[in-house]
Amino acid sequence: MSQRKATKKTVKMSRTDKLYQFIGYIVFALLILICAFPFYYLLISTISNNQLVELGRIYFLPKGIHFQNYVKILRLDNILSSAFITLSRTMLGTLFTILVTSYMAYFFTKQNMWGRKFWYRLVVITMYFSAGMIPDYLNLRQLGLLNSFAVYIVPGAISVYNMILVKTSIEALPASLEESALLDGAGYFTCFGRIILPLQKPILATIGLFTAVWHWNDFFTTKLYITNTRLYTLQFRLYELLSQVTSAATQIDIASIDQLDAAATAITPTAIRLTLTAVVVLPIMCVYPFIQKYYVKGIMIGAVKG
Repeated sequence: MSQRKATKKTVKMSRTDKLYQFIGYIVFALLILICAFPFYYLLISTISNNQLVELGRIYFLPKGIHFQNYVKILRLDNILSSAFITLSRTMLGTLFTILVTSYMAYFFTKQNMWGRKFWYRLVVITMYFSAGMIPDYLNLRQLGLLNSFAVYIVPGAISVYNMILVKTSIEALPASLEESALLDGAGYFTCFGRIILPLQKPILATIGLFTAVWHWNDFFTTKLYITNTRLYTLQFRLYELLSQVTSAATQIDIASIDQLDAAATAITPTAIRLTLTAVVVLPIMCVYPFIQKYYVKGIMIGAVKG
């Protein structure tokens, strides 16, 4: 009982502490509101009366709720096929990058690797120097990657920064884990797949988030290396629409039998911009809560040493 009373006395907060805590809650609540409100406003603007949005009369609550903006955007030619290309690129590209980058990091942790320091420094140099856009284009053309789906996956398979994060995380593991497996007859592939990877969930989730966001948002690769319209990504399609937003509003608007409803849901340039932004931003935001618990831990692992 005395220990419990002593514990209660030690955790009892003074008025100053309570005031400080209250102010902290208020500050953090304001910061959350500042960060979340733009996304909330974006969402309610895409489902509100388009004419009211155009006039700037939507503030905190949606008015004249409808979902015609999303329906009309998704009815555009090749939008769904482009969304499939982007989704496939994001999933396959992220998985491929995680495997290749982590496998490369794993071998750079081997002290008996021939020329390990030389090759490691040579790889790190590429973080600061690159050949440039024209040599990259010529290189990809010689490799036969232009106008192919592989151009989305192969060039970004290795991320030196992510490789350093994974290497640091692997080096933090006890060496005895792998040594015992090697003594039992396991090879490097077995150790990597069954011992190293399962213990790297935080850092793999972190680099997976980085890679997935890059793949999802990238449109410049399509602009530079793709002329086949069947391989256009969703972001490039939306980029084209945004660059011609006024004419696009006329092309994608669908006539309605009810003229009053048609006036409320008739798509406008502002509605196009907001809806396209929501289509691009909201899906990747839905992924973040599932890996957020690994994110901070993964970043801290890589921040300890390089």
